Amino acid sequence: MCGIVGLVGKKEAKVKDIINGLQKLEYRGYDSAGIAFSNNGKVELVKKTGKIENLRKELNSQLEKEINIGIAHTRWATHGGVTDENAHPHTDCTGKISLVHNGIIENFQELREELKEKGHKFKSETDTEVIAHLVEEYYEGDLFEAVLKAIKRLDGAYAIGVIHAEEKKIVSVRKGSPLVVAHNENYSLLASDVTPILKYTKDVYFMNDNEMAVLEPGKIEFYNVNGEKIEKEPVHIDWDEAAAEKGGYEHFMLKEIFEQPEALKSAIAGRIKNGKPIISEIKELEEFIKKDLKKIFIVACGTSYHAGLAFKYFMNRYSKIDVDIEVASEFRYMNPHVNENTLVIAISQSGETIDTLEGIRIAKEKGSKVVTISNVFGSTIPRESHGAIYMNTGPEIGVAATKTYTAQIAILYALGAKIIEITEGLTEEIEKILSDIEKMPEIYEEVLKNAEKVKELSREYVNYQHMMYIGRGFGYPTALEGALKLKEISYIHAAGYQAGELKHGPIALLDEQFPVFAIIPKDSLYEKMKSNLMESRARNANIIAITTEGNDEIKELTNEYLFVPEAEEALYPLVIAPIIQLFSYYVAVLRKLDPDKPRNLAKSVTVE
Repeated sequence: MCGIVGLVGKKEAKVKDIINGLQKLEYRGYDSAGIAFSNNGKVELVKKTGKIENLRKELNSQLEKEINIGIAHTRWATHGGVTDENAHPHTDCTGKISLVHNGIIENFQELREELKEKGHKFKSETDTEVIAHLVEEYYEGDLFEAVLKAIKRLDGAYAIGVIHAEEKKIVSVRKGSPLVVAHNENYSLLASDVTPILKYTKDVYFMNDNEMAVLEPGKIEFYNVNGEKIEKEPVHIDWDEAAAEKGGYEHFMLKEIFEQPEALKSAIAGRIKNGKPIISEIKELEEFIKKDLKKIFIVACGTSYHAGLAFKYFMNRYSKIDVDIEVASEFRYMNPHVNENTLVIAISQSGETIDTLEGIRIAKEKGSKVVTISNVFGSTIPRESHGAIYMNTGPEIGVAATKTYTAQIAILYALGAKIIEITEGLTEEIEKILSDIEKMPEIYEEVLKNAEKVKELSREYVNYQHMMYIGRGFGYPTALEGALKLKEISYIHAAGYQAGELKHGPIALLDEQFPVFAIIPKDSLYEKMKSNLMESRARNANIIAITTEGNDEIKELTNEYLFVPEAEEALYPLVIAPIIQLFSYYVAVLRKLDPDKPRNLAKSVTVE
């Protein structure tokens, strides 16, 4: 999800032109930046941690240097710490090949060992560097052919731009990570999105998975990964540059909702394969899990807490391990019953949430092992944990969590399955759930086609001041998350309840001014949920329902309804998430509010 920029031209450009293009991708978030440029058969490489301004200062007078080819990158660390050496671009042993890469190479360790045995010397800890050495291994005077051979060895997701000091071209490939190319009469350009390109042309080519592009001055040729030439038509962009940062979407939140298919691919890459969990981040804890683990305690806040609650339901259903959960602000003051036989799972998007941080410190004092799930490499909570699993979704700009929420659930299920595999052995049912998570990006593509229906539905509910979300079983965490999303960006008072609790008090609130949003898929608690809907209708409350596709009975029980694809019961929190996010988003926009920057809230909560 980080930024790539590349340029090759008939006319010489300046180094600062590429850096200026890279700056237009700052909104994507990053922790280091670098550039490789070539003139007269030599590649020069400059990389620096921190902001692009640090890179500008390092380049100094070279910013005015004239070049005919260059690639640049902003990095969001996944493999290896935030260092100059780990920043992109990466080079081969000769220094003539340089490349930038977004995505994750799942089999980089085995490739790295193989290449080391052949004499290749590595300078970084990254997965990306293996690609540069693979291209070197196959290079026989034709960069395109070398890249074509190298990518056949790669497992994972990637967008790649490669240059060679002796060839005036950029070879690019896309598989599971965005890439856009374009040209005018003087230049050909490469970028992660259209923002850096609009200065040169508004006619662009969006690359599809398993496509390659060879950029030469003023022209581009397209190929499939078998090396066969293909034709592509350009798309005319009429966005301004501010809109382009959001990919043409009105807000970052909407963009990030629609990024979830890609984000989920990145989150599970190398962690689920053919229905099996592969969580290498807990390898050093496997002996503890096998021999000593008696209890799991989840510590989190807000949306992360809701993801943790879905995990608790998953583990309660499929394992024999005792699982507890508490919001971090309570955990740290409750004298939690954790000890040397407890695994504490801390969930924090930012990795800096103060309550969660203090919670894990208490857990460690009591002898517990701690594993963290976070989206920010090198942040404090992962650093202080015994193991860290990074979401790899790329930065999330909108304050309200969307793609990180669904990534958390997917990763938690994979982690849970790994713990079950170690302690009890996998069942076919768990393997089926993991296989379906692998298919979830495609399911999301279908679910997101409902956006217009959700938008229309939101018009009916924009003027209410209250709403109640209800669910049972796996529907309950979804109800809590739906209520949180609505209240935090639309400022409508929304409450999430277990549907069975309605008659114990909350049903007193219901009338024609207090609608109910029901999470009611066709699962094992469907009949119970029907009773709760009938109770609500008897109090004249309008009812919106999300249910399983083909459930025509819902028309008799509700005022409005939306369908989602049929899924394993444990997966409905994932399947339904984009719908509740879209509903809240559209209600907020109709109320003329900014969903990216809700009042009184911050992305990283670092004060108590």
